[in-house]
Amino acid sequence: MSNDTIRLATIGRILRRRWRLLAVLAVVGALVGYGASVVFPPRYTTSASVLLPGQWEERELLTQVDIATSSAVVDRVATKLSWPDVSSAELREQVTAKAADGNIIKISGTADTPERAQQLSDQVADQFIEFAARIAGGDTAPEAAEGPEALRKEVAETNRRITDLANAADPGRTVESVQARTVLEKLRTSLVEAMEKLEQADPANNVAGMVVMGPAARPTGQAPPTRTQLVVAGALLFFLVAVIGHLVAARANRRLGTDQEIAAALGSALLGTVDVPDEGRSHRPEGRGRQALISRLLGVDTRWDLPTPQASGDEDGRRIRYRRVCARLRDRLPAPRQLLVVIPDGDEIALRAAGRLVAEATNDPLLRVVEVSVDRPVVPDRDTESGALVVLSAGSRTAEELAGIAEACADGRHEVVGIVVAAPVRARPARSAGRSADNATEALAVRGRATGGSV
Repeated sequence: MSNDTIRLATIGRILRRRWRLLAVLAVVGALVGYGASVVFPPRYTTSASVLLPGQWEERELLTQVDIATSSAVVDRVATKLSWPDVSSAELREQVTAKAADGNIIKISGTADTPERAQQLSDQVADQFIEFAARIAGGDTAPEAAEGPEALRKEVAETNRRITDLANAADPGRTVESVQARTVLEKLRTSLVEAMEKLEQADPANNVAGMVVMGPAARPTGQAPPTRTQLVVAGALLFFLVAVIGHLVAARANRRLGTDQEIAAALGSALLGTVDVPDEGRSHRPEGRGRQALISRLLGVDTRWDLPTPQASGDEDGRRIRYRRVCARLRDRLPAPRQLLVVIPDGDEIALRAAGRLVAEATNDPLLRVVEVSVDRPVVPDRDTESGALVVLSAGSRTAEELAGIAEACADGRHEVVGIVVAAPVRARPARSAGRSADNATEALAVRGRATGGSV
């Protein structure tokens, strides 16, 4: 599994074999999301739009956005609202502004009630216009206001003098008088155009024309994330974390799944693969108590990453496999002798396969089954036995665990004469009695005397 590409079939297997655990974790995530919605009160958001007349560059609009959310404006809003449970610093975090198309600044206010959200947005818009007007010169010092007014008076006085000069010139009697009147009229026109441009370019005029495009609408729904969104997000987050955790664990799995890897780890030859009918208890621990009960209820007492058992032949076909393994085992022994059948502790499939091998061996060789711990494997010392046969299921142990079993056999002066891999299969209905059973018996008799072919 660690070297396989993650496929949809893998995720489907997780959903089929861990659906109880995933459902429980999704419920836990939903409860966590609900708790978060209780800790964080609901929020409501609404907006007020302010129109800026005239021509504005993008950087000027961004400047106005910064002014709308500045502490100078928000502090004035806090003073006007006088909310005892909200400070100016907290209010600053509840106000946002952005520039929209058409020279419009959209000011948004967030509060714990719809009424407060509406009041906040409207008050920020009003205070923004007032403060922007003061910056532009609407309420500045008298000395600063006298400059444009004095300029207008000078222009009016100049126009009056131009009129006097034009009237004093001889009206159309000489060429020089006509030219003088023409120059004076051009000068008057230039002054008027210059004053018009000056009036248009004056930012105070644009700011003075700022208007609020209606009061903010009272919000009818909560601002995201709502309670429903938090509950759904919590359930989905816990579900995805659980699935990803299973995939990560499968990637990190170092259990050996192929016959060649198992044989290399134990340093012996593979005698064959035998089938064990799956009774629904494969890789299921037999522990008792509260923890074991919870594991069974959640469906985590069995491994999910094992492939689905393949369909097996009938009982006669499985017996042929066991007898061929016994035949290969006899061929590897120089003389009839007793062997230890070493089973990793907790491997029920291997234990059932070993019991079947003992029954099929018919005391030739004589087999004695022992279970050894994979954490601290200890094999009985050599007595009447003169070798060890290791029986295990594929994908159940790592290379380090199998190497430990091999070392334990060597410490007990037992040579590992062979390896048998047990595979769970889905049993088919038993073959009906009659001629077919007689034929199978004859085939078994022939195969039992053979040295063993491919299993």
